[in-house]
Amino acid sequence: MRGQNGRWRLVSPKKSRMLAPPSSYGERHTGDVVNNVMKELMALKRPNAISFSKKNAVRPFEDATSLEFWSQKNDASLFVVGQTTKKRPNGLTFVRTFDGKVLDMCEVGIENFVSMNEFKTPKAAPGHKPMMHFASELFDTHPRFIQLKSLLMDFFNGEVVDQIHLTGLEHVISITLAPTPDSLTSTSMALDGADQTDAKNLPKVHIRAYTTKLLASGVRTPRVELVPMGPSLDLALRRHQPADAEVWKMAMKRPKMKKQDVEKGLGKKRKNLEVDEMGDLRGRLHVAKQDLGKLQTRKMKGLKKGFGGAESDADEEDEEDAGPKQKRQRADSL
Repeated sequence: MRGQNGRWRLVSPKKSRMLAPPSSYGERHTGDVVNNVMKELMALKRPNAISFSKKNAVRPFEDATSLEFWSQKNDASLFVVGQTTKKRPNGLTFVRTFDGKVLDMCEVGIENFVSMNEFKTPKAAPGHKPMMHFASELFDTHPRFIQLKSLLMDFFNGEVVDQIHLTGLEHVISITLAPTPDSLTSTSMALDGADQTDAKNLPKVHIRAYTTKLLASGVRTPRVELVPMGPSLDLALRRHQPADAEVWKMAMKRPKMKKQDVEKGLGKKRKNLEVDEMGDLRGRLHVAKQDLGKLQTRKMKGLKKGFGGAESDADEEDEEDAGPKQKRQRADSL
């Protein structure tokens, strides 16, 4: 996604961060469950995440001014705000911004949580990009789940890569839904009146994280098994704020590429030149091996050739050859 300057993306490996400010406003606060979930999400997002630990009066659906201020100050495009109230206990709000303004929001409630510490299994190394798996047709048909899928994809997104080695894929994040009610099985119902469906009637969202284990299979491709890593989350959809149609269109806008670039596969066939998916031309320069011995350094007296030992030895030899009168004259001059 691009900003108005033509080069800013909504999600970038270095700029996509999670800001998790606890809230304290009247009865608003964070409990142990929300705090632990925040820590687990931070563990999955490291090192591309930062955490806010101060108590702030944050009400995303009522006033998003503070979030927009943090977005510009920290160069962050995605927030996760944790709050617990009597009416909405153990709540998480995913907030996505565009051009310094709130784009859309989705609030979920934590129904069940199992920490990583409960799983006595190996964990994935920080910074590795996970494989995302969405198991339900509602993620492609229902507007609420389409929005949630987009937010989760942006949240867990890492560095964009074209290819990946099988051994480099360390963990998988699976998002599934509870049994779909009969009222949502019809595609026409999902497209026409799904957005008006009561959130209580929507199926629960189950998030599971696994590490991959490669086993011998007798062929070149190994057999892959999934080992539960944690955390385990069961979420219920609550409030949401969809993106404005015009702003969403602007956020999804990409520059038009030339026809020859498209035909050549984004310029990959041209030597040392390529055009990325955002339309930017990137080149690669090859520099010959440099001789550091001829590198120009700062001109200092101590770095001059022959300074110190060589010149002092020569002075001592001259003094030995000179007579007593010359030695006294040199001593007087010193």
